[in-house]
Amino acid sequence: MRIALVFGGRSGEHDVSVVSARAVWRGIDCHRHEVLPMAVDRSGRWANADTSWRVLEQSKDRADEVLSFEGAQRLDSRLIEEKIDVVIPMLHGPFGEDGVMQGLFEALDLPYVGCDHSASAVCMDKALTKRLIVQAGLPTGPWVETDRYQWKNDPNGVRARAKTLALPLFVKPARLGSSVGISRVGSLDDLDRGVEIALNHDDRLVIEAGIDAREIEIAVLGNEEPRASIPGEVVPGDTFYSYEDKYLDDSCQLLAPAPVSEDEAVQARRLATEAFAALGCSGMARVDLFLERSSNDFLINEVNTIPGFTPISMYPRLWQLTGLDFPELLEELMQLALRRHGLRSGSRLNPA
Repeated sequence: MRIALVFGGRSGEHDVSVVSARAVWRGIDCHRHEVLPMAVDRSGRWANADTSWRVLEQSKDRADEVLSFEGAQRLDSRLIEEKIDVVIPMLHGPFGEDGVMQGLFEALDLPYVGCDHSASAVCMDKALTKRLIVQAGLPTGPWVETDRYQWKNDPNGVRARAKTLALPLFVKPARLGSSVGISRVGSLDDLDRGVEIALNHDDRLVIEAGIDAREIEIAVLGNEEPRASIPGEVVPGDTFYSYEDKYLDDSCQLLAPAPVSEDEAVQARRLATEAFAALGCSGMARVDLFLERSSNDFLINEVNTIPGFTPISMYPRLWQLTGLDFPELLEELMQLALRRHGLRSGSRLNPA
């Protein structure tokens, strides 16, 4: 197959995306497939083929700072002019993981790996995710929502609602990943600063109650009949699993498999697949859970539709420990994309 590997992008997770794409490129069986790297710079413009290869082939484990590409274009013409069998988007965060690129691929009638445009948009929005989780009867932690307009016009109302939540609070941009823009607020006196930080990244945000819990992650794979990996556990080296903790300081511990009981593992896997289905996911997602220390109950935290594929990322690691190595995982993801595309194309051609 000819595989378009799309990476980079406009979000604050640009660098992580490049590292994920490099790992995917190295994991694809190049004796069977041809990879066409397609880099998107921080302004949203697409690099030419030579520049895309240069960025992908960097030997570093971290991405170079790439603000813009010389000779960049509004869209890589190869998506339109050349035969592409499947697209692998390794675009984390806004303008890549939020349904925007997925809609583009659907408009171009191209099969692509991962959730469709609607599930991608919903899961990218932490507030919408929580609402649908609750509607499906699944457990999640207490939260309140606000936005730039409410904060400007009624900050005391926002503070009053936040005061109903147990400290510490976590203030998060509603539509961002990799812990970018998140603040831990230990006192209501610090709430304003946390809100301002989050609003630097998004117009909407969520304020979540602090939960004394272990962080458990499950990798989910499939379309109509998703299956779940063994659980992994994140032990933050900081007060929470921050961006620096994930990618810069190398201070967190990623335990795989997670030290949980068999009953807890079964419950975690069940909840993960139920959340995956409730949110309309397909292809892949990483479901992040909290395991409360006081009750031993699980809560659904969030769902990541394009989880990290870096050398330290939990999603491919959990599948490897579940019995699916990295090249096999990539092959299955591409086949899932092709099957979904074939079913939807048939539905469009033969409407009921």
